Amino acid sequence: MNALTNIQIIKNEYGQPQFVVMPYAQYLELSNDKEINMDKGVPSEVVNLVFDNNYSPAQAWREYLKLSQIEVANKIGISQSAYSQYEKSQKLRKSTRVKIADALGINPELLNF
Repeated sequence: MNALTNIQIIKNEYGQPQFVVMPYAQYLELSNDKEINMDKGVPSEVVNLVFDNNYSPAQAWREYLKLSQIEVANKIGISQSAYSQYEKSQKLRKSTRVKIADALGINPELLNF
C-alpha cells in the first residue's frame, strides 16, 4: 500500500470521524477478507470490549467467542462463580491464563494485554 494516498476523513456534528473517502484500489486491498491468526493476533472486537467496556481480556474473549461463563467454567472444571472471579481480575497468574486460554482455544499470551 502506498503511504502517500489521498484519504479524506468526514466528521460528524461532534467532530468525531464518521466516514473515510479513499482510493478504490486501497479500499479493495483493505476490504479483502483476512483471516485473523488466533495464535498471534487479537481481533479489534476483543480490544474494543476491553477498552470501551472495561472488560478483562478473559471476559472480552469469552464474549467474542459467544461462550457463557458456565461453558468456560465447565471446560476448566470449576464453578461458574469461581470463573467469574477470574474474569474480574485484570492480571491473571500464568497457570490460570493457560487454563482459560485452553478452554477458549487461544494462545495464553492473548489474555495478557
